Amino acid sequence: MIGQTKKLGEQLLAEGAITSEQLEQALANQEGSGEKLGQTLVDMGVLSATALVNTLASRMGVKGCVLRHGLIDPKVAKMIDKEEAARLKALPLFKVGEMMTVAMAEPQSLPSIDRLKYLTGCEIRAVFVMEKNLEEYQAKYLAEEVQVDAFLASIEESDVIISEYEAVDEGPLTDLDKMVEGSPIVNLVSLAILTALRDGASDIHIEPNRKCTKIRYRIDGTLRLLMSPPVTMHAAIISRIKVIGKMDISEKRLPQEGRVHIVADGREVDLRVSTMPTILGEKAVIRLLDKANLSLELTELGLMGLNLKRFKRMLNQPHGLALVAGPTGSGKTTTLYSALDLLRSDDTNIVTVEDPVEYQLEGINQIQVNQGVGMSFARALRSILRQDPDIIMVGEIRDAETAHVAVQAALTGHLVLSTVHTNDCPGVITRLIDMGIEPYLLASSLLGAVSQRLVRTICTHCQTSYYPTPDVLSQAGWSDRQTQLFQRGEGCRRCHNTGFRGRLGLYEVMPIDRNLEALIHDRADEQRIRRHLATTSYSSLREEGLKLVEQGKTSLEEVLRVTAEELSLMSQVAVE
Repeated sequence: MIGQTKKLGEQLLAEGAITSEQLEQALANQEGSGEKLGQTLVDMGVLSATALVNTLASRMGVKGCVLRHGLIDPKVAKMIDKEEAARLKALPLFKVGEMMTVAMAEPQSLPSIDRLKYLTGCEIRAVFVMEKNLEEYQAKYLAEEVQVDAFLASIEESDVIISEYEAVDEGPLTDLDKMVEGSPIVNLVSLAILTALRDGASDIHIEPNRKCTKIRYRIDGTLRLLMSPPVTMHAAIISRIKVIGKMDISEKRLPQEGRVHIVADGREVDLRVSTMPTILGEKAVIRLLDKANLSLELTELGLMGLNLKRFKRMLNQPHGLALVAGPTGSGKTTTLYSALDLLRSDDTNIVTVEDPVEYQLEGINQIQVNQGVGMSFARALRSILRQDPDIIMVGEIRDAETAHVAVQAALTGHLVLSTVHTNDCPGVITRLIDMGIEPYLLASSLLGAVSQRLVRTICTHCQTSYYPTPDVLSQAGWSDRQTQLFQRGEGCRRCHNTGFRGRLGLYEVMPIDRNLEALIHDRADEQRIRRHLATTSYSSLREEGLKLVEQGKTSLEEVLRVTAEELSLMSQVAVE
């Protein structure tokens, strides 16, 4: 022990980190306190904790770090319990694939590393930390509940400054060297992105507030609060997000958009970043495009039975127009990607025009709309027609020009897939006619329409039985089922106390038959079309949702919530 102490002091003297007088004073203080020399030097203020850690780590042949908030993933930290962490003098930091980085006071202890491998099932990358620093963060992160806001309150204002030289490509967010060297803001943003990815979020919202910055993320269509850093950190957080998105940090008055490809947790993820100025500061939204969460199987999306057969029948036609309808965020683009995945082959030329291209699909030619240089949907679509396509996917029909070109393409021997913002399938017909499409052309080109919504599914970890209220049963048309048990989720940690985890699609599919063709020719309004569909085997969104309720996949209240507008439309038809 004495020999090691002298060696450390000699090394620090040789490096010029301390003077001989400071070493003599530290040795004298050490005798009275019983502390190690390095900690004594830090307590005296003559040596920084970072310098000490780097020196000790280099002697051990490992990396060293000083623990701070944002460097530690709370979920990973809890992969070992408090007792094991104290005995092993270790704290898990974060995990990338099968490699877990662990802070250890004794990183050279092979038995401790073997024990960590056994407990976590991961390969271990040990980094050295001072024991006092380790115990402080063990107490915080291995408590019953991790209070992120309390951690952030300890970050000093000087720690949140982002210099211009930081605006460079820093590589994957989970790279240890970058995270250890980065500022707390870098780690905070990284933690927000990693947490959102692991919880299956689709978006992260960073919003200015008078008292704090709200960071929320959207899971299964619902926003949830992730953390509330101090308001003094807001500008630095937005600057960091702009750095990631390759955007102009100095421009704060205009909206900006950016896109970047990152690697997090061993997964490739695309981030679409958008900033918008508000009266309290800039708001940023990050869309997470995680290919690991992209399902291209139509049955996994929720399309099944007769509706699946009808949709596949549309896709198997050599030419015509097939449309998917629904509001923003209802999963229309995913349905189209699933259709393209079903259709792609070596003997088929598939071309898409999208705004933006969300996921890159192998074997498909994808074109990005760029209004700034005049590349609109309609212009791109005209160019595609000169590229000898078999199948064309248009991200959205949003204007008359695009609608006319799409219909002409469908009439001239191409299968055209696209989306329209309408509430249901009958609305697709009237919307296109309102855009100026002649009814006889629409009747000849339209193969059918699919309308969809996303409904949350019951969390299997807290699923329970209950009796819905008479009012809820009445809305569903099930007043005679008051003694029947239904399923819902009680709420647990796995589902963020919502009772739901994951989503499925609700689909109504409207193929065009001769009767519908005649109605289109006659410019029939939506009510007449709905009355006709009611006489066929057409199944509405609510009817499809009630099937899922009977199967125990979702709750009755959830289906009524998602299909509330349908009840209003059906009431109009009944009145007329």
